[in-house]
Amino acid sequence: QVQLVESGGGLVQAGGSLRLSCAASRRTFGNMAMGWFRQAPGKEREFVAAINWSGVSTYGTDSLKARFTISRDSAKNTVDLEMNSLNIDDSAVYYCAAAWSIPSFTTAPPTVSSWGQGTQVTVSS
Repeated sequence: QVQLVESGGGLVQAGGSLRLSCAASRRTFGNMAMGWFRQAPGKEREFVAAINWSGVSTYGTDSLKARFTISRDSAKNTVDLEMNSLNIDDSAVYYCAAAWSIPSFTTAPPTVSSWGQGTQVTVSS
C-alpha cells in the first residue's frame, strides 16, 4: 500500500491561488495514477483531478479544468495540484489518492488503493 502525505493547504482569499502537494512512499508510485478528491462539510466527496504515469490528466468538471492544474514529478514521487481563481465553493478538505488507473477515480464509489489524511483549504470572501 502506498502511503500518501498531503501538504500546502491553508487559508486564502477569494480569487487567490494555492498549491497542494502529495508525497508518495513507494517507488511503484511511478506506475500508478494519482489524483485529488475534496469534501466540504455536508457534501459528498467530489473528484477533482487525476494524472496517470504518462502524464495524461483528467478533471472532474470543466470549471475545475479551467482553474486547476495537476502535475507529477516521478523523480520526487510527488503529485501537485495548482489551484487558481479560488472561490468560496472550493473550500473543503482535499485528499490525495493513488490507484492503478484513472478510471478508478471516477467509479462510484472510487476504487482507489490508498488515501492521504487530507489537507484543509479554506477560501475567504
